[in-house]
Amino acid sequence: MQPLRIIFAGTPDFAVPALAALIEAGHQVMLVLTQPDRPSGRGMKLKASPVKELALQHKIEVFQPETLKDVDAQARIDAMKVDVMIVAAYGLIIPTNVLKMPRLGCYNIHASLLPRWRGAAPIQRALLAGDIETGVTIMEVVPALDAGAMVSKGVVPIGERDTAQTLHDEIAKIGAALMISAIEHLTNDAHLLAMPQDESLVTYANKLQKSEASIDWTNSANWISRQVRAFNPFPVAHAMLNGEVCRIWMATFLDEVVTQKPGTILAVSPAVQIACGEGVLVIEELQSPGGKRLKAKDFVAGHALKVGQYFE
Repeated sequence: MQPLRIIFAGTPDFAVPALAALIEAGHQVMLVLTQPDRPSGRGMKLKASPVKELALQHKIEVFQPETLKDVDAQARIDAMKVDVMIVAAYGLIIPTNVLKMPRLGCYNIHASLLPRWRGAAPIQRALLAGDIETGVTIMEVVPALDAGAMVSKGVVPIGERDTAQTLHDEIAKIGAALMISAIEHLTNDAHLLAMPQDESLVTYANKLQKSEASIDWTNSANWISRQVRAFNPFPVAHAMLNGEVCRIWMATFLDEVVTQKPGTILAVSPAVQIACGEGVLVIEELQSPGGKRLKAKDFVAGHALKVGQYFE
C-alpha cells in the first residue's frame, strides 16, 4: 500500500484513535489541525488538546488557527500539497476552498448512523431518544452540516447500561478502523464509492445544554435512566437532595407500578430506588457537592438516606 500524504483535523479524545491508526498504518501525516489550547482545570492553565498531545509525541507538525477562514491559514494548508484530509471532531468550519485542496478529497468520521443525528451531540441524542443502536459513518465532507455522501458505516448496539462515554469509546475505535479501511481503497483505486444521504430521514443532534441535565421525577424511570446515561460524563444529570445538588452518574430502571409521589426514596439497599412518574429509577452511582463519585451503598453509608425522603 502506497502511503498517503495526509492532513488530520481533530481535537478531542474521540479523534485520537483515528490519528493513532493513521500513524501506525505508515501514512505520512504532514500536518495536524487542532483547536487552540484552552484554559482548563482549577488553575485555568492552557491545556493542549488530546490530538495535539499525540501529534507532538510523534513529532508531527501542529497548526492551531482560531479559524480556517483566514487567508494565511489557508495558504499554509494549501502549501502542504496533501492527498487527503481526514476530519474527526475538529470543531471548526472548514471552508469550501480548503475542502478542495487535498488531491483525493476530504473525509469525516461522524459518530452516528447518518442521516440520523447530524450535528453536535449525536451519541447523547441517540441515547436520549431510546435508539436501539448507534454507530459511525465515514463520509465526504461538504459545506452543509454532516450532509456528505456516505462511504461506510459501523453499527454499535445500545445496551441498557451504556453511557455516552462507553458508546463514545467504542464508536471512536470502530471509526478509526473504518477510516483505515477507506484509506486503503483510496490508495488502491484513487476513488471511494459513496452513497448520498436520504434527506427525508435526517434528524439533528442539537448541542447539549446544561439545563437538560436537571431531573424531573414526573418523567418515566426509563426516560430518566437514559438521561443519566446520556449525560455521563457531561454535563451529569442531577437533582436536589437535602437542599444540595446531587449528581447522578449511573442509573437503570424497573418497570413497576408505583403510587408514591415522584422523587420518593423507596429503598436504599443495595441501590437507591426512586419513585418516578412511571416506574422506579435504580441509582447505582451518585455524588454530593465536593464529594467523590460513589457507589450507592457507599453514598448511603455516609449520608444516612432513609426510605420516605425526597429527591427534588
